[in-house]
Amino acid sequence: MAKRVVPEDERRRRRPTRGGRVLSETLIVETALRLLREHGGAGLTARRLGLALDCDPSTLYRYFRGMDDLTLAIGDALIGTALRGWEPSGRWRADLRDIGLRIHAAYLAHPQAAVLTASRVSGRTNELAADEAVLDVLRTAGFPLPDTVRLYHAFIDTTLAFAALDAASLALPDAARRADEDMWRSTYARLPAATHPRIAEAAPLLARRMVTSAYPTALDMLLDSAAARLEPSDRRGRAV
Repeated sequence: MAKRVVPEDERRRRRPTRGGRVLSETLIVETALRLLREHGGAGLTARRLGLALDCDPSTLYRYFRGMDDLTLAIGDALIGTALRGWEPSGRWRADLRDIGLRIHAAYLAHPQAAVLTASRVSGRTNELAADEAVLDVLRTAGFPLPDTVRLYHAFIDTTLAFAALDAASLALPDAARRADEDMWRSTYARLPAATHPRIAEAAPLLARRMVTSAYPTALDMLLDSAAARLEPSDRRGRAV
């Protein structure tokens, strides 16, 4: 039988930890994010989290059903950070671009957490709010429901896929990441035109572009495609 998760208001009435802190879901998630940043995914264990919070590891299971439930809460917290302060402007393209860039940036601010959570579906409050916002922007812009669902799917998956890809690079040890980046300026830049003519002609541009994220470009291409699906009159009146 699954453990009962005690409601937040009941947990707040409990006594502080040995270190004098009152536990909350927010505090546990924030501490978990710090441990991920310092030790990577392998370093996030109930034992290590209990030590960091100065509490018995079993106490954590009053707040989460297990470490996987905590992982979902971490992902939801990243989305919450992305949405904080966001308000729709009524310009659908600008609004979607802003949401996408916010989510991407929030994940890259915590790359180790992003690697663990970008592929997950939590059904938690912030994730639902983000999904509702994207769907509302598209429907308000005038997209038919089938197009709305297709564009929502492409938008969310593109955003999270690039978040996971870019976060995985940032989560590498510094030496490995630098070696990958240097490859564009060493091996690729030195290939002779006689054997690799297209790489040789593009090498200077590749060296500059390939060490940055392609997400903004991919996002703009997706939004261009979305705009083309609107009727011309709607595109003139609503697109940015």
